[in-house]
Amino acid sequence: MVKETSQAPVVIYDTMTGTKRPVELLEPGRAGVYCCGPTVYDMSHIGHARAAVMPDLLVRYLRYRGVEVRFVKNFTDVDDKIIARAGAQGVSPDEISERYLEAYCEDMARLNVVAPDVAPKVTEHIQEIVDMVVALESAGYAYAVDGDVYYRVGRFGPYGALSKRSLEDMKAGARVEVNERKESPMDFALWKSAKEGEVSWESPWGRGRPGWHIECSAMSCKHLGETFDIHTGGRDLIFPHHENEIAQSQGVHGEGSFARYWTHNGFVNFEGEKMSKSLGNFFTIRDVMRLYAPEVIRSFLLGVHYRSPINFDVEVLCPGCRASMPTAAQERGVCEACGATATAEELRQQVRFPGLEDADERLAYVYETLLSARAFLAGAKSHESAPDSEVDAAVAGMVARVSAAMHDDLNSAAALAEISEPLATANRLLASAKGVSKAARWKTLHAFVDAMGDVSAMLGMFGDEPEAWLLARRDLKAARVGLDVVRVEQLMAQRVAARVAKDFARADELRAELSALEVKIRDTGDSAQWSL
Repeated sequence: MVKETSQAPVVIYDTMTGTKRPVELLEPGRAGVYCCGPTVYDMSHIGHARAAVMPDLLVRYLRYRGVEVRFVKNFTDVDDKIIARAGAQGVSPDEISERYLEAYCEDMARLNVVAPDVAPKVTEHIQEIVDMVVALESAGYAYAVDGDVYYRVGRFGPYGALSKRSLEDMKAGARVEVNERKESPMDFALWKSAKEGEVSWESPWGRGRPGWHIECSAMSCKHLGETFDIHTGGRDLIFPHHENEIAQSQGVHGEGSFARYWTHNGFVNFEGEKMSKSLGNFFTIRDVMRLYAPEVIRSFLLGVHYRSPINFDVEVLCPGCRASMPTAAQERGVCEACGATATAEELRQQVRFPGLEDADERLAYVYETLLSARAFLAGAKSHESAPDSEVDAAVAGMVARVSAAMHDDLNSAAALAEISEPLATANRLLASAKGVSKAARWKTLHAFVDAMGDVSAMLGMFGDEPEAWLLARRDLKAARVGLDVVRVEQLMAQRVAARVAKDFARADELRAELSALEVKIRDTGDSAQWSL
């Protein structure tokens, strides 16, 4: 793998200016990136996966280009939701937050999301938060009322610049908590006085805990400095969370401080609405990974530009005949095709995700090509000394084209499209050498395998074990379609035995039986492999 050598800065869409901008780093060759992480009170869903994959893409590409990245992702481990969940389960808030933080990190590792260099928790930064609130109060940006401390939004002139909203419009249309103690309905909490039995810390205003927004201002400053390069997050955080972060940080450190670029990913939509815990219209990452390989989820998410919304379509299948059941049939619990009945829970276990099915097929195609190309190279005479001009143009320029797509606002969808022609070229050469010299065939396939290493570094996909991936994918797909894997293995063994015994009529009968199960067979001497 050869790292990108171009010195032209990466271009990203900056939410603050509403334009694509070249990323001019504060310190050449080094980048500070901050990501708003999750509030860890429950299992993470596909929306959380997208919010993690976007900064992952940014960090990977910057590092691919040789930039030294300090990546910080915070975790909110004290919050109303955490406290409520702990109370409902009769455990401490720490137990809840640690349980779901560990689960989140496990899910991210399986999705091949790069781990942050620093993963700060709110409970480990109480002093930094208190110090920032004190500084805001001293500067006139905050005021205390009976142990609570609020940010005085009207004092901060640029408020609304990120979300492109005027303060007056926000006041007119805001859904804000009714609190007569606040000077303005737009003011927000920096510090909350302790309620009986809640976790709390000492402060100049009495025992209490931080408000949500102040956390990121304090933690980003601690680990990246008063001003850093890029702040990432979902579009739902633009207002009020990121708007409030700017107000807090610049209230303490002055105008022009804090993040220099803002990037925000689009929503994952389910049946026309944003996927979220509050709406209840979500599938956890683990729900989906029981049915599909983690890389399928990643491929699905990267198949759409990060700023665009992505639809997570769901199809419910009849447990009996596997026919698709429309919404009305689901509500009745009766299949229109075969008349079988099923409970809501039984139907929930029979979901199929069309977008993931497509991603699964595309990934399998890539891995099958890589497996075949490597097998060919392992068994063919090397032509390493042949000139590079022997490499097919579609393969020779693949890395440059993929990098150009990523260079332009991390366009992973365009990057993935750029590997289509090289894949077709590789498969054509694997199928036939007609009209192509041995040197050209070897050099092109070798270059293709090498180039996929660069693509892997940029996109975090297409790992080094295609055979293992394909076998795992086969078993997951078999489970999705209700195929009896044990039965298939028995038929395969019988067919191999028939071929060894030269009973080709029986072997053909068994092939037909397997074909009826939609099993594809690849014979390799005295053995065979199968796929779906």
